[in-house]
Amino acid sequence: MEHYNCDVLVIGGGGAALRAAIAAQEYNPDLKVVLATKGRLGRSGVTATACSDRMAFHATLPHTPPGGADAWRYHAEDIYRLGGLVSDWDLAVTLAREAEAAFNYLDALGVPFVKEGGKARQFVTDGSDFPRACYTGPKTAIHIEEALVERLRQLPVQVLNFTMVARLITSQGRVTGALALDTRQRHDPAAALKVISARTVILATGGAGQVYRTNVFPGGMTGDGYALAYTAGAELVNMEFIQIGLASLKTKLNCSGSMLRALPRLVNDRGEEFLGRYFPPGTPSRVVMNLLFRKGASWPVTYEHPTHIIDVAVYQEIAAGRKVYLDYSRNPAGFQWDELVEENHRRYYSEITVDLGTEKRLASPLQRLKEINPESIAWLKERGLDLEAGAMIEVAPCIQHFQGGVKISQAGRTAVAGLYAAGEVAGGQHGANRPGGNALLDGQVFGRLAGEEAAREAVSVPPVEVPAAEIEGFLARTQHMLDKGDIPAGELRRRLQDLMNRAASVVRTEEGLRLGLEKLSALQKIAQRVDEHGLAYALENENMLLVAEMILRTALQRDESRGPHLRFLKATDVTPVSRRDPEWQRYLVISRKDGQMVLTVREPVRP
Repeated sequence: MEHYNCDVLVIGGGGAALRAAIAAQEYNPDLKVVLATKGRLGRSGVTATACSDRMAFHATLPHTPPGGADAWRYHAEDIYRLGGLVSDWDLAVTLAREAEAAFNYLDALGVPFVKEGGKARQFVTDGSDFPRACYTGPKTAIHIEEALVERLRQLPVQVLNFTMVARLITSQGRVTGALALDTRQRHDPAAALKVISARTVILATGGAGQVYRTNVFPGGMTGDGYALAYTAGAELVNMEFIQIGLASLKTKLNCSGSMLRALPRLVNDRGEEFLGRYFPPGTPSRVVMNLLFRKGASWPVTYEHPTHIIDVAVYQEIAAGRKVYLDYSRNPAGFQWDELVEENHRRYYSEITVDLGTEKRLASPLQRLKEINPESIAWLKERGLDLEAGAMIEVAPCIQHFQGGVKISQAGRTAVAGLYAAGEVAGGQHGANRPGGNALLDGQVFGRLAGEEAAREAVSVPPVEVPAAEIEGFLARTQHMLDKGDIPAGELRRRLQDLMNRAASVVRTEEGLRLGLEKLSALQKIAQRVDEHGLAYALENENMLLVAEMILRTALQRDESRGPHLRFLKATDVTPVSRRDPEWQRYLVISRKDGQMVLTVREPVRP
């Protein structure tokens, strides 16, 4: 057992956690700042592993159209509008207004943003009216992580690698510390335990992609922060809104943007181009082709854009037991380049980096991908998918980002004194959906604000030791998990992930959600046994079960479609039920009362 005392404890290892720890230490160099990450610094978490065709960091800069000192307001309006009017306006304003400072900080650290004439090159992402997306290429997030890690190592921040925070300690409504485990000590709770006393705590643990079978998250993203906040007394918001998009099952590459604008064939394992049969009978192939092109910019799935029919089609094919692939070797049936609408033509030509000429451009999707994103071809080949040799990319709707999370104020404060949240674990800033590029921005803006505010508060808070009774109770419970149990932890997780894939992915129905809750209740009553994965893995399962309940309950109560939350009357339907305004221009807030999960409907902060 190890004991630590600190002023600010940051939990997480991705971009938001690093930015929070750096901000706290830079704000007050005399403070003791500790960062606890489940993996190894710089190699775990979403930011260190995320990759897409051209990963975006959103910011309104002085040269960003339409220009002007208050141009950030257009960004805030886009956030609020695309969020389906269920985000907090004040948080949207904060995110947009602070974006330039966030970009400048990363730029000064040496993040290699693509520039023209000394200014960041920017492009338009889904949901934006103006080009705000800065980028380095497919590895923008990784480059940000590397720069932040380098800066962190210049500071006296103490890093606890391989440390899973399992419980927050509170006293009189205030967070006072945490109990954590060394994840390498798999079967010895006493040896693994780390007792951390802290004046303030920042949650920056990311999302909960592992709750689902198909996701693009790294392995450790199990919703720990949501569960920690909930059990400590914080509120959560918008947990039904989860972004889901087509991604490679082998490489976890988000197949967005140019990957779809190259117009590959979507085929099942029978070799069938199946998209047409999910459209109304008689739909011309040009309509399907133009919608597939537009899917590149409206990735992930959203009710407000007609391209959601493509996600539904892929989901239904997989639900029927068939695999789905992107095939770049030849053009889709009925392909006619001239039938692309003018807007799509302009978009394609604006993205050409290597002009191969008309003949090659029309020859195959592979040639088009070589024109607009040759880096992705090389990236996939390095990971065993050689498109030039005819390899196809197996895809599925994958969990990509949690829109909701721990309800925060403008400085990242939660409903629990001394507890802050930043990044994907936090909620209220996005709403139902978000412009592409806002996720990376979110962690940097609210990471800094939470870090500074937590540091400011810490100097006025007396330290509190973690009570011995808390330690003894935790050790007794974990020892019981080692000694007894009905099924192995690995089996429990597999059952949960399969349940969530069926009940609360792209297609959500009242019947499916109710059945999902019944099955989840049965899983929650099963005593799991710590297996070869170790104790931390079993504790992650407990968090995942809790987060799954949050998702299912909120998704069931919101009986409309909005953003990525698509409700259907029947599981086999292709058309979701309608969005209901103004009735559902409100959000669902989760809290814990007398040990029970309670949902309340509230009005968001309005402009």
